[in-house]
Amino acid sequence: MTIYAMQIAEWLRKHANQENARSMEAYMRNQFPFLGLKTPERMQLTREFWKEHGMPKGEELLQTADELWQLPEREYQYTAMVMLDKHRKLADEAHIDRLEHYIVTKSWWDTVDILAGQLVGSHLLKFADLIADYPDRWIQSDNMWLRRTALLYQLKYKERTDQERLFHYIDLQKEEEEFFIRKAIGWALREYAKTSPDVVRRFVKETSLSALSVKEALKHIGKEAASG
Repeated sequence: MTIYAMQIAEWLRKHANQENARSMEAYMRNQFPFLGLKTPERMQLTREFWKEHGMPKGEELLQTADELWQLPEREYQYTAMVMLDKHRKLADEAHIDRLEHYIVTKSWWDTVDILAGQLVGSHLLKFADLIADYPDRWIQSDNMWLRRTALLYQLKYKERTDQERLFHYIDLQKEEEEFFIRKAIGWALREYAKTSPDVVRRFVKETSLSALSVKEALKHIGKEAASG
């Protein structure tokens, strides 16, 4: 492990709170151990660390993120994603492979949703040619988290949403019984409904979706004008 990664890991561990850790682990269904640093405190601690030690750049930043990701406590994965977010404007096309690795490693909704909606989403806006090789492959993957990422990477696209691709992905997954996929379908539609509510209402009416997906999709727009 690099000296920088060891230093930031030790800095966060120094402030661990076991009482918080127990409740945070329970909330996350005991999928991972925690240091017990809630988001505001963790972010404040990382800002303090970066103020004193600076933020690594380029390959050093990526290596630090990789090393933090390998540590057991969940806060280290969160910190790695913050660092990756700092790097995203400089990321080259091949960075998608690193993001894919993070999606399928130590996977749970708390990391995958940030990776999908923020990091992967912004990367694919920059390198749209990758969509055919990555999300189009992910949506048919055996890995549920890759399928969820394919459904969610356009969350922040608004009017830039590839409607045809989104609806096609949903059609491929609409009979999936996995909660996280059904929830993702509804979430993706709910976000797109902020841009095209009537289109989403019509799609929901004409598509056989799970009750959970429908509830999420229509959460803020209701069923009005579904026949329009």
